[in-house]
Amino acid sequence: LPKTLTREQKEQRAFDVMQELGLERCQDTMIGGAFVRGVSGGERKRVSIGNEIIINPSLLLLDEPTSGLDSTTALRTIQMLHDIAEAGKTVITTIHQPSSRLFH
Repeated sequence: LPKTLTREQKEQRAFDVMQELGLERCQDTMIGGAFVRGVSGGERKRVSIGNEIIINPSLLLLDEPTSGLDSTTALRTIQMLHDIAEAGKTVITTIHQPSSRLFH
């Protein structure tokens, strides 16, 4: 995040993104890896998305952001991306076999 933001502003932005992505319960959990158990696959995907949106980019490019997510989390993710686009940002994403209900 920009150096112009205070520590409190940065922490608030991080918390806001965690809330948007439903990651509050795992905020103190390690991501994990091959030898260390950490967050679930769906949580890992949402952390990756959060890592991109935290800086409030003007362009967001996502490849299959809903892949591996349950239907509720996929809908929440699409709604968040829709809100970002409605705020004037460009969002480009690929989604395989989407339900048309996600876009309405």
